[in-house]
Amino acid sequence: MSMNFYRSIPIYQCAGFIRIKKHGFYAGFFFFFLFSFTVKGQQAYELERFTIEKITHLQGVAVDGRFFYAFNDNAITKHLKTDGSMVGTWDGSTDSRIKHLNSAIVIKNKLYCAHSNFPESPMASSIEIFDTRTMKHIGSHSFGIFAGSATWIDEKDGFWWVAFAHYSGKHAREGRDNRWTSLVKFNKDWSSIESWIFPNNVLEAFAPNSNSGGIWNRDGLLYITGHDRKEVYVLKVPDMGYTLEYIKTIPVINEGQGIAVDQSKRDREILYGITRKGNQVVVQEIK
Repeated sequence: MSMNFYRSIPIYQCAGFIRIKKHGFYAGFFFFFLFSFTVKGQQAYELERFTIEKITHLQGVAVDGRFFYAFNDNAITKHLKTDGSMVGTWDGSTDSRIKHLNSAIVIKNKLYCAHSNFPESPMASSIEIFDTRTMKHIGSHSFGIFAGSATWIDEKDGFWWVAFAHYSGKHAREGRDNRWTSLVKFNKDWSSIESWIFPNNVLEAFAPNSNSGGIWNRDGLLYITGHDRKEVYVLKVPDMGYTLEYIKTIPVINEGQGIAVDQSKRDREILYGITRKGNQVVVQEIK
């Protein structure tokens, strides 16, 4: 197994003073011990992958009990989880109103997609809603010009949680870089309640891009991705202050983008992601 999956963690430091009698005199010596041990961290193991034929340049994936949903900027395909067979589609490629679908979640037969006008400026965003049974568009909530480009949405404890991205480098807009990326908590009426920024080490991992995917996992922690690294960053809402608290990094198989956890697998952590190499949905288990 690659040593990239292991982390050396200093666990104990000790300093002291030794007195030694020599030639009738006491000599003092300070000593210092630092030792460490290596512990195994979590990692992802590939279970299977499905090539998506209908659409290209995937942005993310969502999942429910029987199906997974792959999508690019303006189209969605519905597939059986058992063998990847496509059983439904929604095509918005000819509708100029749909610019850039990002991440999505399924709640009670509804697919909620974060949507923005990326890379246009000024940044504008909305949540687009689809009926997973018919694959028809059934609703929308517009943020207009708000806090950046909406990249993912989830529901937890009766609230909506939406990430709004800013970018560095060539995709920087409005004089801001990716440090302006934020997570916003809304009530069910879409009134903003609270918001947080991301820790510096995670922003550096995102750079020059930003937060692409995110979900609240069953352990009560936030699992997020960047744009292209094979990593999931685990965060939590802090007890005080305005910066999300970094917990750990989990190596995964997919290169960032929109992710989903299969909530129907109660005793396993099954993560869905996408890879643009081969235009595939990757199913993996985190252990």
